Amino acid sequence: MAAWDSRNRRGPLAPRGPADQAAAFRHLCRSSPWKWQSLRFEYVDRPVKAAAGSAPAAVPDDLVRAWLRRPGALRLETVDGLVIASTTGINDSRGGFYVSSTRKTWLLPPHLVTPVYDDDGLVRRRPEAAYGEPSFGNGRFAAVLDPVELAGNSPVPLEFPNLNAVALGPIAEVDHEGRPALETTVSPNPSYRPADPATPICRPGRTLLRVDAGTGVCVASRWLDAPETGAEPAYGHWLRILGVDEYMLDDLFLAESMNLTDVRRHISWDVPAE
Repeated sequence: MAAWDSRNRRGPLAPRGPADQAAAFRHLCRSSPWKWQSLRFEYVDRPVKAAAGSAPAAVPDDLVRAWLRRPGALRLETVDGLVIASTTGINDSRGGFYVSSTRKTWLLPPHLVTPVYDDDGLVRRRPEAAYGEPSFGNGRFAAVLDPVELAGNSPVPLEFPNLNAVALGPIAEVDHEGRPALETTVSPNPSYRPADPATPICRPGRTLLRVDAGTGVCVASRWLDAPETGAEPAYGHWLRILGVDEYMLDDLFLAESMNLTDVRRHISWDVPAE
């Protein structure tokens, strides 16, 4: 992973002025590809009470547990342990893909290229790379794992602030499921270009967002200006991070086991007594 190898003096939660807070929030939204390689988390495709601070009183029925290893390995289970999705071709040959390739197919994964960092180790400008996260259900699932749509690939000129993807309200430091996060209310500008137009992170009007300070993942969203008719369900999501950069075997993501040995576990060697 391309890492920031300089003196980190402040970090995303350090005291700073409103302009610096807004810049830090946007830089954090660009940083996800360089902050982690594997993630274990729980996900609900709607806002829940936990997005306001504490954990939900009961486990939601529609919660899914996920294991994700970049660049394209994903496993999803229900709360009862039933596997509902898993990648099966993570070790397939890529020969045919490159034979019929275009320039875009030869781009390197993000962790193999180096972005432009700011003084706090967050990404100021993203390079051209093969971005993209595994998806499930709708495009918002992948978008919240790398919420660059909230910031764009690079800062906009100071004289054209409305070119930012979203307008930011006051930014607060909060705790989300035991992890530090930045919370703010955003409104999309005309330049907002969601990864999936059908399921953007931000809807028209105001959306309350939280971005995890350690991973750059958007861990919660809730549309504040949703119609009050009750005809449309609450729009947003909730995500709880359980583990970052844990060791994950290929067997976890394959339909059929390769009988690989998990090297984290002690292998006993019993010698029979003579």
